[in-house]
Amino acid sequence: MSNEALESLSDAGVSVWLDDLSRERLRSGNLAELMSTQHVVGVTSNPTIFDKALSEGEAYDDQVADLVARGVSVDEAVRMLTGYDIRWAADLMRSTYEATDRVDGRVSLEVDPRLARDTERTIAEAKALWWLVDRPNLMIKIPATSEGLPAITQVLGQGISVNVTLIFSLDRYRQVMDAFMEGMELARANGHDLSRIQSVASFFVSRVDAEVDKRLKQIGTDEAVSLLGRAAIANARLAYQAHEEAFDTEEWRALADLGAQPQRPLWASTGVKDPEYDDTRYVTQLVARETVNTMPQATLDAVADHGEIEGNTVLGTYRSAQEDFAALEAAGVNLTDVFGVLEEEGVQKFVDSWDSLLKGVSAKLRSLA
Repeated sequence: MSNEALESLSDAGVSVWLDDLSRERLRSGNLAELMSTQHVVGVTSNPTIFDKALSEGEAYDDQVADLVARGVSVDEAVRMLTGYDIRWAADLMRSTYEATDRVDGRVSLEVDPRLARDTERTIAEAKALWWLVDRPNLMIKIPATSEGLPAITQVLGQGISVNVTLIFSLDRYRQVMDAFMEGMELARANGHDLSRIQSVASFFVSRVDAEVDKRLKQIGTDEAVSLLGRAAIANARLAYQAHEEAFDTEEWRALADLGAQPQRPLWASTGVKDPEYDDTRYVTQLVARETVNTMPQATLDAVADHGEIEGNTVLGTYRSAQEDFAALEAAGVNLTDVFGVLEEEGVQKFVDSWDSLLKGVSAKLRSLA
């Protein structure tokens, strides 16, 4: 049976995506079940997710044995293993992709995070992954570093759908939307059908509260403590305001007239880091039309169990969100520094997970040799 809370979330215009993927989830039919009962209409993955998936059980052993027989490198083995799962998930999501006129039913695969500071290699890797998976409902994840921005434009210009990841600040988000607009202009110039290109901008949420709360506790004043847990939601709500402004321009309307679809905000990192907080807060307080919320399994379960969806919880909040930002700065929190630290840490965490993934695959290759 359909879950009432998740159905209400979908009815409110939020696309429910699952922030997890594994071969066991695919093989057991779990993802298909979530699609039919929990309103899941998309999937995101990242190096951390794949590192965890490949370290558990024997679901990958048959393919690893074949890769051993072929004598492929570790890097190529990772591409083959992750590409297989992404292709399978994309095929499973194909009916959703078609039913939603190519908006949802999307599955995301990230470029090697070690390339986050290399524009040209990011472009080449994105094109290679697009060719490898060869599914129209694929999205290539590219981090929103300064070097990633021109890559986003060029990859979109090739007609490739892009999930821009690791966005923390409003300034960087506006740059991401500019890169998207430029990419769609380039795609038009290259003769691509703009209606077939989708993009989401993954705005990270809970990590903002984790970093800001740490600083507020260090400051320790009553004023600072009163602001705990307010930064992330304020940041995301102001991001939605920026989205509304960017897609209400003559520049955008000209592209929309050619069939282009707007780049949707995607709320990522929606699992709470502080157990004192309501475990559904980064879902129920960020309900807005034409957004995506990608949830780890625990958050999806929490929303299904006790989430209270009360319509749009973003519109009408912009002034209070700006006041929260002003109060944080007045209390001594340097938000520019916060967002810079989070971007650097975000890239490094994915690099560390990628290195762990390479080590795990290398160990499996040796054990099955």
